[in-house]
Amino acid sequence: MERILEFVANHLFLFSLLFAILTLLMWNLFGNILIGVKLVGPNELTHLVNQEDACVVDLRTNAEFEKGHILDSLHIPLAELGNQLEKVNKFKDQGVILVCTSGSVSPKQARKLMNEGYPKVYALKGGILNWKNANLPLAHGKS
Repeated sequence: MERILEFVANHLFLFSLLFAILTLLMWNLFGNILIGVKLVGPNELTHLVNQEDACVVDLRTNAEFEKGHILDSLHIPLAELGNQLEKVNKFKDQGVILVCTSGSVSPKQARKLMNEGYPKVYALKGGILNWKNANLPLAHGKS
């Protein structure tokens, strides 16, 4: 134990970097849980859409959306989400599932919708890339 404290004292900078990296890793793994956003996988998304009439909102750019999107998803680019919430309001009680490219943007936007009073907000874990990896179909072109 004495040697560990000596090591930490002699290598304070390296130990600080290790602590910072571990903290960021934990935040990356558990941050969405801590802020209260429910992440769903492709199978859960399908269940929510089919059984509870949830709405899928695709936050990607127009070009990304046209290359492939989840069937019947509502396309609202991230930059326009705040201005187009009226399109999402009718699905407020049924559920709203936000989708981005990799799953890094949608949880943050889901949290914002939760703060706006949406009771059932979800984010697709891993984004559209996870959907593709599950070999699920994509619609192409404008919806």
